[in-house]
Amino acid sequence: MKIAVLDDYLHLSQQSADWSQLASTCEITVFDRRLAVPDEAAEVLKPFNIISLVRERMPVPRTLIERLPNLKMIGVTGMYNRTLDVAAAKERGIVVSHTELRAPYNKATYELAWGLIFSVARHIPYEANEMRQGGWQHTAGITMAGRTLGLLGLGRQGRNMVPVAKALGMEVIAWSQNLTAETAAEFGARRVEKDELFKLSDVLSVHLVLGDRSRGLVDARELALMKPSAILINTARGPIVNEAALVDALRERRIYGAGLDVYDHEPLPDDHVLRTLPNVVLTPHLGYAVQEFFQKAYGDTVENITAFLSGKPIRILTPERNDSSLVR
Repeated sequence: MKIAVLDDYLHLSQQSADWSQLASTCEITVFDRRLAVPDEAAEVLKPFNIISLVRERMPVPRTLIERLPNLKMIGVTGMYNRTLDVAAAKERGIVVSHTELRAPYNKATYELAWGLIFSVARHIPYEANEMRQGGWQHTAGITMAGRTLGLLGLGRQGRNMVPVAKALGMEVIAWSQNLTAETAAEFGARRVEKDELFKLSDVLSVHLVLGDRSRGLVDARELALMKPSAILINTARGPIVNEAALVDALRERRIYGAGLDVYDHEPLPDDHVLRTLPNVVLTPHLGYAVQEFFQKAYGDTVENITAFLSGKPIRILTPERNDSSLVR
């Protein structure tokens, strides 16, 4: 069996888990570069029987699956993968196995969201860089105490934001299409209507899964409702926010700033305009990328592949499960 471990930018796959048993019977190839989809990926991956994906770094649409005649199994890291056509894989008889979501790495994304909030509010990256250049105190930031945190989504990640906000003395409001007042109150937030969320939030943090209902949900209209002093944080998925509209709002200083970990196209192109704006803090999709994640994800992946090769696949990802929820 030929196994392709894809998008291992950090060269962590082989040291995060024990692949030795698989290596004794299989040929394992690790790719540390991005493969263009579908043409390059189809050509390069044609000989492989098993591919291992890292989250949603490389999309695997039907057009790619149909060009991989030897593919028998796909391993995904995480509970689902919205850029993988699981239905197309099932039609071809390809097994898709997922990994588990367990503490502590399942809290990594919301921790990064707070890092971005503080970085934008206190201009930390800018001031840190100025210190290296020999400068001293160029800006005055803002504090979080007494302000309002708005959560666009109160699922697994969003609800983890609440205790930290409360500890900082913030009010917490939330909205999503399925959120009820009772559920919001259960997790320490107050449910408001969508427009209120954008009008009242001093910090608005996005915590939705990308889908048909959430794509472009934060558009020019919503951004225009925000306070000039407000901060937008997105650690969920780039296309939830209209990127062009956000660039305009940042350029024109219609909001205080933004902290972004996700983008319409990843990796973010070197010449992208977002890289030039002084009131945005950018990180390269670090949300889940902690050592604990890779250890668990690749450990589960080795188990999944081993089980598949023994004829008893585990942790099967079905099309229904992959598409079952838009809010996390």
